[in-house]
Amino acid sequence: MLVRRYSPLDQFRNIRRSFDFMNEIMNSLEQNQSDALAVDFNPSVNTREGEFAYHIEVDLPGIKKEDVEINVDDNILTIAGKRELKNENKEENYYKIESSYGAFSRSFTLPEKVDIENISATSVDGVLEVVIPKLKVVENSSKKIEIK
Repeated sequence: MLVRRYSPLDQFRNIRRSFDFMNEIMNSLEQNQSDALAVDFNPSVNTREGEFAYHIEVDLPGIKKEDVEINVDDNILTIAGKRELKNENKEENYYKIESSYGAFSRSFTLPEKVDIENISATSVDGVLEVVIPKLKVVENSSKKIEIK
């Protein structure tokens, strides 16, 4: 049997740990409840680099292309828009929303050597694809300059 000296501070430490534990539980419950009440739309984005261009694919199911704006300002590409409310059921003691909705905005810093003038975007089956062409870089070629 292990003999241990009594310390009244040990009891206070145990009480404090219990309060900390309860605070963590209450904070997580508050956070989960506020997350459940907040309705927000944040589309998924895939990015990839090809040989001649960069590609950004944004999942925008059910969003019309008129509700989406794509802008380039100071070498930052911004895709913004809004999604309207769908599948809303309101009854006396019941309220249900099946889909998320709201405004969204995603920004991407573009690399230095891209052709901003020829950026294109297409929307097929709820997927917006933005193609950012790379500038053609002239390989280091040597050239002799004649002195006149």
